[in-house]
Amino acid sequence: MEIIPTSKIINRDGIKAIKNGQKLNKFSNIPTPKKPNWLKVKAEFNPNFHKVKEQVQSKQLYTVCEEAHCPNISECWSAGTATFMLMGSVCTRSCKFCSVDTGNPNGWLDKNEPFNTAKAVEIMKLKYVVLTSVNRDDLPDGGAQHFADTVKLIKKLNPNTAVEALTPDFKGLSSSIDTLVNCGLEVFAQNIETVERLTHQVRDIRAGYQQTLDVLLESKRINPKVLTKSSIILGLGEEDSEIEQTMDDLVKNKVDILTIGQYLRPTINHHPIERWVSPEEFEKYRLIGLRKGFLEVVSGPMVRSSYRAERALEKNNAGLKAQSKN
Repeated sequence: MEIIPTSKIINRDGIKAIKNGQKLNKFSNIPTPKKPNWLKVKAEFNPNFHKVKEQVQSKQLYTVCEEAHCPNISECWSAGTATFMLMGSVCTRSCKFCSVDTGNPNGWLDKNEPFNTAKAVEIMKLKYVVLTSVNRDDLPDGGAQHFADTVKLIKKLNPNTAVEALTPDFKGLSSSIDTLVNCGLEVFAQNIETVERLTHQVRDIRAGYQQTLDVLLESKRINPKVLTKSSIILGLGEEDSEIEQTMDDLVKNKVDILTIGQYLRPTINHHPIERWVSPEEFEKYRLIGLRKGFLEVVSGPMVRSSYRAERALEKNNAGLKAQSKN
């Protein structure tokens, strides 16, 4: 992985940003260890992949699959699913694990995005859709109303489609959380990302371990019928005891579903990888989480928050086959 100098861009919406979210920094000289065999995925593309790509491009939509360099893009798009990323491709925050571009959109929003997203869901005949977004600290409500408008239009055009919203923390604003959890969605997700000790080392300074817990608990308080979900990425330097404490904290704050996956460094300017977590360890963490009281724990090296999200309630690790590190 070569050193990538700081790159400033202007995206298709005319917004200035730092490419991939990180400038040249103290991490840039730390090499990335070679991937183990269990993380080597062969990309397969079928006609569905190209249909999804056509819908995304023709309606000027963003997907987290592309913007976050998701390793599962070929599997998901070939299965006819995608995770739509609302409110543009530029995030107001700069987390050390994330490759989304960083900048200040200064209030910009695509007013056609809610309808275009709903129409794409209709054309793709999706029965389950995941919506996520960049952080939009430049908006008074963090973009909650725009998010909710998109959910409502999806439901209007696709009344039988279930919607999961993987949201920003909205700076903890109860009014924004209320707007979203009462708009008709089925699952509300906010990712804790890492253990408490590593939070400020890994996440943007405006994010917070306790703030994420508070947002998740508040969403359940406002609408207990909506499932709550969070995610941990491993390989950042966390200890087993800290992983278990994070699970305990999430259960205490009434989180229903947990996903656990391997951190994959997007560029050399991002946080280094401290370890590769084996498939056997991921299975161990899954069983620990289930014993602690989660409704389901989806755990594996390639798992991401929205990966096979529609299968979470099958309670079989989203259909993932048992892997071995050999």
